Amino acid sequence: MSERHQLTELQLAIMRVIWDKGEATVQDIWEALHSDRGLAQTTVATMLSRLERRGVVTRRAEARQYRYRAAVTEQEVQHSMVGELTERLFDGDITALMQHLLAGEDISPGDLAKIRDMIDRVETNASESK
Repeated sequence: MSERHQLTELQLAIMRVIWDKGEATVQDIWEALHSDRGLAQTTVATMLSRLERRGVVTRRAEARQYRYRAAVTEQEVQHSMVGELTERLFDGDITALMQHLLAGEDISPGDLAKIRDMIDRVETNASESK
């Protein structure tokens, strides 16, 4: 697997604000999250510093404050975190992960139809690229 981007729930919430806005200040992120989480701006700033050190965000100075941008996509983080989950819980066995997900009681017939369509598209693309 490529780089690992394992993020905490709070780090993911911060990244979702950045992904949504494209670029954000500590104030922007705090305003988006404080009503649900009761965060201090210093907490947001600390989390952004950690994310920057890990290469997940970049920053640039503008008018005496930093503007943060994502250095990784949401899809890259999802891929990394699901890959890590699959390795840790299912010993890397994607089939076991899918079996676990499909055995869930909250899968609707509509969800199953969407999953079948996704599998069909992947199979079609795989056969076309041969």
